[in-house]
Amino acid sequence: MKIDITLKRMIDDSYPIHIGGLPPIEFPGKVAILTNPKVAGLHLPKLLGSLKAKEVYIITIPDGEQYKTLQTIEFILDRMFDHRLNRKSSLIAFGGGVIGDMGGFASSLYNRGIDFIQIPTTLLSQVDASVGGKTGVNNRFGKNLIGAFHQPRAVYIDPTFLSTLPEREFGAGVAEIVKMAVTFNRSFFEWLEANDLREGENLEIAIKQAVETKARVVEEDEKEQGLRAALNYGHTFGHVIENETAYATYLHGESVAIGMVMANDLASQIGLMHVDEAERVKAVLGKYNLPLFYDIPDVEKFYQAFFLDKKSADSAITFILPHGIGDVEITDTVSPETVKEVLGRFQTKVLAV
Repeated sequence: MKIDITLKRMIDDSYPIHIGGLPPIEFPGKVAILTNPKVAGLHLPKLLGSLKAKEVYIITIPDGEQYKTLQTIEFILDRMFDHRLNRKSSLIAFGGGVIGDMGGFASSLYNRGIDFIQIPTTLLSQVDASVGGKTGVNNRFGKNLIGAFHQPRAVYIDPTFLSTLPEREFGAGVAEIVKMAVTFNRSFFEWLEANDLREGENLEIAIKQAVETKARVVEEDEKEQGLRAALNYGHTFGHVIENETAYATYLHGESVAIGMVMANDLASQIGLMHVDEAERVKAVLGKYNLPLFYDIPDVEKFYQAFFLDKKSADSAITFILPHGIGDVEITDTVSPETVKEVLGRFQTKVLAV
């Protein structure tokens, strides 16, 4: 005997992305703001001045990728229960990518899912992490291996929050902008080569272009079944670097920058990218003082860590490799010998020979 449950339905998870000054934001019910002490000290008064809600609560967690854990999620959920939030309540993720990822994940779990909005305060989160509904935490096996797709109700990108951003955080965000250009938009990459994002209105132009690119990709492939995986260019290598260094040495965008250099090296090795193009990408990253080299302690261990990547399946490792500048290829056919040969170049002892 068979009993079918028919659940076919259309769900509209569309939402607006506002770029510009923070407008008045109104909620009918309770609101919890998830942030960290640094962001709260710098920007919380501005947010509270724009917010109107029945009740507003502040949940503060420590700043840093090392706190992006299930233990922190449990702390956030406990505070949400303490404040008696309900299914009509909302959560505001107010901070960088770590806050956005955990705020989205906590809101997807609380009462089986409540609304949340993203108000990103770092360049990396404004151009990438806040858009697309990817939420989650890290564990000892790797980065973002526990999580859910949970789209925000809205994203508010106010570039004035970036005025207090440290130089390293700025560079980390630039890495994600470069990623968008190399994979999807050659003319945008050429614009990045010719312009400095620290001058005039260039930064806002770049933010708009990067967000537009990310939005179009998410529209086509929300759950990362195909095209959206291309946005992980640099991440397959970068996530291993972050895990090996316990998320304490590099910012996420810095690891991605090194990962792009590694991916470009592999792409050049198999004929997808000319060496001169790889050098052009490296030059743009270097303009913002991003790290371009990681000394791999153990090539075999680094290689085996790829199998925990979410894009890989069974015994095949999926790599996101640039096909020149402005195009991308997703492949699982690169031989282990070729990958290990490229990884071997990222060892100081090899360079010293």
